[in-house]
Amino acid sequence: MKKRPHIIIFNPDQFRADALGYMNHDVSITPNLDKISKEDGVSFTRAFCQNPVCTPSRCSFMSGWYPHIRGHRTMYHMMQLDEPVLLKTLKEEGYFVWWGGKNDLIPGQSSFEPYCNMKHQAQKSLQPDLHNIKETWRGSQDEDNYYSFYAGKLDTKEEQVYYDSDWDHVLGAINFIKNYSLDQPLCIYLPISYPHPPYGVEEPWYSLVDRKQVPDRILTPSWEKKPSILKGIWERQNLKYWTKERWRELRATYLGMCARVDYQFGLLVQALKDVNIYHDTAIFVLSDHGDFTGDYGLVEKTQNTFEDVLTNVPFIIKPPSWINVKPHQSDALVELIDFPATVEELTGIQPKHTHFGRSLVPILEGKRNTHRDAVFCEGGRLHGETHCMELESSSSDNKEGLYWPRVNLQRSEGPEHTKAIMIRTERYKYVKRLYEMDEFYDLSTDQEELYNRIDDPSMQAIILNLKERLLKFYLETGDVVPHRTDKR
Repeated sequence: MKKRPHIIIFNPDQFRADALGYMNHDVSITPNLDKISKEDGVSFTRAFCQNPVCTPSRCSFMSGWYPHIRGHRTMYHMMQLDEPVLLKTLKEEGYFVWWGGKNDLIPGQSSFEPYCNMKHQAQKSLQPDLHNIKETWRGSQDEDNYYSFYAGKLDTKEEQVYYDSDWDHVLGAINFIKNYSLDQPLCIYLPISYPHPPYGVEEPWYSLVDRKQVPDRILTPSWEKKPSILKGIWERQNLKYWTKERWRELRATYLGMCARVDYQFGLLVQALKDVNIYHDTAIFVLSDHGDFTGDYGLVEKTQNTFEDVLTNVPFIIKPPSWINVKPHQSDALVELIDFPATVEELTGIQPKHTHFGRSLVPILEGKRNTHRDAVFCEGGRLHGETHCMELESSSSDNKEGLYWPRVNLQRSEGPEHTKAIMIRTERYKYVKRLYEMDEFYDLSTDQEELYNRIDDPSMQAIILNLKERLLKFYLETGDVVPHRTDKR
């Protein structure tokens, strides 16, 4: 067996691709992520998730399956013990797997034991999660901050940082790396919470971003040809009259959260260098999905719309030293399900299940510039699928819930929570929506996806080709046959 690299999976939540410094030089402050992709790895500028909310996306990139393969389409349908999860595979293959961070992957009633050797627990008291102290920043229900998720500058209570679970997990991982002595390859899995809203961060990151440099948001469109759930959320979030200055403040705070994530990543990289295992380590940085952050007049995300601000995510790979990497920014179309396939090639692990990822090692080595002709993202539900309404959410039928504007709409049997799927090529994006108007965008002239041209006669031949490609996609990925056969 060839030497296997140590593996770092650094997985921030709800991090937009354009929040990286090299994607948005004038305002984003991510020097550590920028440096590793410039000097030691490859950053994929057009990487796309397979579902725009947390659990379905994680189930997808940890298995190499699209959400439709086994019905992982909601926040409450997680990976079962008989299903393939990369962490479980690595543990079975002899890796020591250390997990520090949120779950959103396996059922809460299940044990972590099959998936990791150690599940990190907080080592000291934590500052409160912003979700649990809503009354300190949210205001009253009749105010226009109530559903904005904007919390602003966090009070550290005279401590150096706002010591929350992210700090504890990152520092716990660093401590574990510095004291690791076992004779087996190590996998550190860090699914941290930032920059997931509420939008709040402590100094110095709160003031780090120049408000005057923050780019204007994508304007609120005419809703006539846009998904009905977006209009519904827009009406309920009640941010219609926010000024440009308030939006810039919210967006600057989000970018400050991203800068804090970058700082924590830098600490992690330095720890690898301090114990002299950096060169023997494969580092993967990926986010599960993006965030509206004011674009279209919205905050947070949706479960069945596929704007680039939600689906285009950071994906950076630094391979071990024995891979002859050619550091660069790749504009190849890639999907997050390519993550486990790349791990498999770097480790020599042969998968025991059919999946649809494709290794990115040839691009890391500069042997190939293209990867996929199209990427896909999907979400929503069928009428009658009450078990997919996420009724378990505390925001489902409670207006005091932070997520009520979106999650309550998911109870509707109208078109709002329709099942939908996106196909995106280099130039075009087509979205098939089951219960309402489809979408089609020419991204060469409409990068902001404001003008749905689904009924433009001059585009019908292109749309037909995209529909044919979508049919081929479903035919290729419609099921997975177990590798283990049965006796007859």
